Amino acid sequence: MNPTATVLCLIIVGMGVVTYAIRLSLILLLGRLRVSPIVRQALRFVPPAVLSAIVFPELLLPGGTLMFSPGNARLLAGLLAGVVAWRSKNVFLAIAVGMAALWVLQAVLPG
Repeated sequence: MNPTATVLCLIIVGMGVVTYAIRLSLILLLGRLRVSPIVRQALRFVPPAVLSAIVFPELLLPGGTLMFSPGNARLLAGLLAGVVAWRSKNVFLAIAVGMAALWVLQAVLPG
């Protein structure tokens, strides 16, 4: 293995260790502290907020421009996946339906 690859591997392993340590420290810290009900309720909204921050730009800004129209295949597939997730409560089914819809819509819609 050449020196550049070795350094790269060490950096990747180091980042993994640091990430794991940060997450473990928070888990251990929150396990020992009493968190107020208001903070606990606020923390329940973190996962949906993070997921929304990741997903919505991809759905609404394909190519970096706002596209809120029926010609946006990503938006239509995302809406369909959302409806499937809401009705079925099955994440894997929602992902499968959303991806299939995206592929079909990208093949059918112009652009």
